[in-house]
Amino acid sequence: MADTAKRLIVVVIFEDVDLLDITGPPEVFALARRETADAADYHVVLAAETMDPVTTGAGVRVLPDLTFEQAAGRSINTLIVPGSVKVDDDRRVHPLVDPALVAWVKVLAARTRRITSVCVGAHVLAAAGLLDGKRATTHWSTAQQLAADHPEVEVDADPIFIREGNVWTGAGISACLDLSLALIADDLGEAVALRVARQLVMYLKRPSGQSQFSVPLEQISTTRRIEDLRHHILRHISEPLTVTDLAAYAHVSDRHLTRLFKNDLGTTPHAYIESVRVEKARHELETSDATLERIASLCGFGTTDTLVRAFRRRLNTTPTEYRRRFRVPQAL
Repeated sequence: MADTAKRLIVVVIFEDVDLLDITGPPEVFALARRETADAADYHVVLAAETMDPVTTGAGVRVLPDLTFEQAAGRSINTLIVPGSVKVDDDRRVHPLVDPALVAWVKVLAARTRRITSVCVGAHVLAAAGLLDGKRATTHWSTAQQLAADHPEVEVDADPIFIREGNVWTGAGISACLDLSLALIADDLGEAVALRVARQLVMYLKRPSGQSQFSVPLEQISTTRRIEDLRHHILRHISEPLTVTDLAAYAHVSDRHLTRLFKNDLGTTPHAYIESVRVEKARHELETSDATLERIASLCGFGTTDTLVRAFRRRLNTTPTEYRRRFRVPQAL
């Protein structure tokens, strides 16, 4: 197989690997190729120790495109190391780290411009010494073990992904969609990454500093009426948006609107609107220098006191503290 791609992405696979870990990121890169009419030049391959089929933790068998030895002879743009876990009798989760795999990851990393881990794949990177002296994240359920096993790694369980030089670590499969989008933005710019995010129907392309524990906007509505209301709320988030206003927009009574939200999203209109406002405020705090007064106005809180109370209620922190911790550094 000729290595003609400018951006060769090698996904490491092995027995019992998490299936979503190896399928999520490639889907994002495939969409980037589609959105750029192949100008992205991404070429994703699966690499394993042999060419034999690999059985994932989900029981689905996948076929490697090349062996680790063959991959080591290529110039790799991005190496993606997924993870795998086992659950003991006490329901405790333990990442699987195979010494032979670690040895191959060391070899491949030396041929790679950019190294990433998906979820508990961070444990493999750590065992390979690739996270020494670096800040890194992993799935929250194994973060304590990563810190205990590798004291030379600064483990932060909160961000959805972390970049340290050419090493990127992600917190979980949904977070690694965000990480993949960030890799695309790094290669091709924010505009392309945002187009891909829209194709993925992701609410927001989240920056690295955002917490794994997010405001619950992921509810999927089952009716067009509620979906239309959700978009209406996003478009008019800086406005008062009372239940009566929304009911009038939807041509239903106040009581019927409340029932629709309860049945479809499991929450009240007021609670849902507040969650959207908090999410928008988080984004502003992470990516802008706007004052709290300005953010409160933009997000429909009206006053900074209302903004602060919503943050304490939903995130158990203040907007100022949130910005201090999660502000995304701006490129020079």
